[in-house]
This record gives sequence, structure tokens and C-alpha cells, in this order.
Amino acid sequence: MNHYSTNTNKKFMNIKILRTQKHLTQEELAEKSGVSIRTIQRIEAGQEPKGHTARALSKALDVDLTILNNIEKPKEIVNYSLVKLINLSSAFVSFIPLFNILVPLAIMYFGKQINTLTKQIISLQILWTITSAIIFLLAGSLKLSLSLPHRFPLWVMIFLTLINIILIIINTASIDKNKRLYFKLNFSFI
Repeated sequence: MNHYSTNTNKKFMNIKILRTQKHLTQEELAEKSGVSIRTIQRIEAGQEPKGHTARALSKALDVDLTILNNIEKPKEIVNYSLVKLINLSSAFVSFIPLFNILVPLAIMYFGKQINTLTKQIISLQILWTITSAIIFLLAGSLKLSLSLPHRFPLWVMIFLTLINIILIIINTASIDKNKRLYFKLNFSFI
């Protein structure tokens, strides 16, 4: 199933249509524009022309540069049920380090739901895993230096796992209700 709108290859259609309207082969366009045939093939296959390449092609095709750059980006089609499953899968394995990242990542790739929302879910789990590991190591150091009970790091780990599960549940409810994450990052690791 295609997870993008039918406009995915609009760049391909735009350059190829303009080229064929001018009755040019790829070789002729390459010669006329000074752009390699391989680059033209990549652009017709979907790569966005930029900088000098875009200017050279617009000049060779005798079109305004904005025509080459005014191409809609494909819209993401999101399966929110699968996104909720990806998010919830982290909760079921949150007590096993790295599985809270690997399991949702596998579901994301095999379910072909590689979009902004799922990338945020994985990024949040990556950040949570790194932060939890640091806090757990600090708890171990505090246990030794402050002569705390030997189970102190275990209680810290249980507390961190519960917080992660609560964050996952809140985000799942937000996905269900608002089609977005309640807790999200301003950046992405993937």
C-alpha cells in the first residue's frame, strides 16, 4: 500500500513533462543545461533540483525557476491505529533496556509508518533511555557514597519505568483524541 499521496513523483513528472514538451531527450537536456545525464535521471526519479542545477535546468527548459521549485511535498498518510500500537509497544517492554526502542522501531518499519509522529515516538524513547541510564548510574553512585539501602537503584529503576509507562499512556490518549503527541520533542534522533 502506498503511504503517500499520488503527488509523490510530481518532481519526476514536472521535469520529464517539461523536457518532453520541448522535444528534448535526457542527453540533449544534459548538453543544453550542462547538467550530467545521471543528475537529470535522478531528478526525474524524484530528487529535488537545487542551486546551480535548478537554475541551469530552468534556463535550458526556458521556464521560471519557481516552476521547478513550486512542487508540493507528498502528504504523509498516517494509520493512527498502528501509531498507537507503536507507542504502546514501548510500554510492554519498557523494563528491558533498548527494547523500548527496538520493538516500536521494528513495528514502524514493518508497518511502513515512517512519519513525523512515529519518529517522535522513537526519539522520545531514545531520550528517555539515555536519561534513565544516567539517573540509574547516579542512583548507584549515591547508594555507595551515602550508604543507602542496596535496593535503592532498583527502586529508582522501577520509578523511572513507571514514569515512562505513564508518558506512553498519556501520549496514546493524545494520539487517539487529538491525532498528535502530548509529550514531544523539538528535535528528532531519526
